[in-house]
Amino acid sequence: MSKNWPVLLFKKSVLKQNKFKALTAYLGKTEGLTCLDIGSDNGVISLLLRQRGGYWKSADLDEKTVECIRSLVKDDVFQIDGRHTPFKDNEFDRVLIVDFLEHIHTDQEFIDELYRIMKSGGELIINVPHVKNSFLRKFRLFMGQTDEKHGHVRPGYTVQNLQNLLGKNFTWIEHRTYSKFFSEFVDTLMTWTMGILKKGENASQKGMVIEAKDFSKNKKMFRIYTLIYPFLWFLGKCDGLLFRSSGYMLIARAKINKEEVSRNEKSI
Repeated sequence: MSKNWPVLLFKKSVLKQNKFKALTAYLGKTEGLTCLDIGSDNGVISLLLRQRGGYWKSADLDEKTVECIRSLVKDDVFQIDGRHTPFKDNEFDRVLIVDFLEHIHTDQEFIDELYRIMKSGGELIINVPHVKNSFLRKFRLFMGQTDEKHGHVRPGYTVQNLQNLLGKNFTWIEHRTYSKFFSEFVDTLMTWTMGILKKGENASQKGMVIEAKDFSKNKKMFRIYTLIYPFLWFLGKCDGLLFRSSGYMLIARAKINKEEVSRNEKSI
């Protein structure tokens, strides 16, 4: 089995490619910066982020997802809860939250913890599901793809929800939604297929995670998926036709409101 199977799957996932493009657009250049990514599922996002430069650490909720990330990036991967992290005060220039806040009840406490570990002038990028009471959501619920199955404690966030969460500790810079009906419909079908293949397995705190064993056990299915990928890619591109429709994912960028720590204070 190829050690690069997560990257191979990433290159065949319309949704994950859309996500990485949105994240890196808001992240900007990372050379010389100390960065943290939180919640990057099977680790491929962590791996690709580290290839862009800078010093990175990664963290996630569940032991299974932490092991998946560690298998790809090796070092500086931590298991955290929804309240505390093992990091120092004023450690990070950039923090990315990638599909994490919807998995914890203590989102406000966690944002307060990020304020502690971020440097003055640091930026926070948050990627979460965008709340939409749409036909597709109703279809997903009908298919059994409930919030609970995905490990979500809430269906997502609106812009106002996120702004309230960040409060006065952060200055809102920009936001947008992405991943519209066609991309999400493709992902819905893939999630349904993987649910059948992994039937009987307990979902993690982060929902259903594709692991190396899944790739090994279902090589034939993944080969078939590779053959039909051009059609799925075209279907995802049809999102561009939905000019007036908002996306199912919400990404936001904010800057921390924090005074710079002096050298004397750092040495105490």
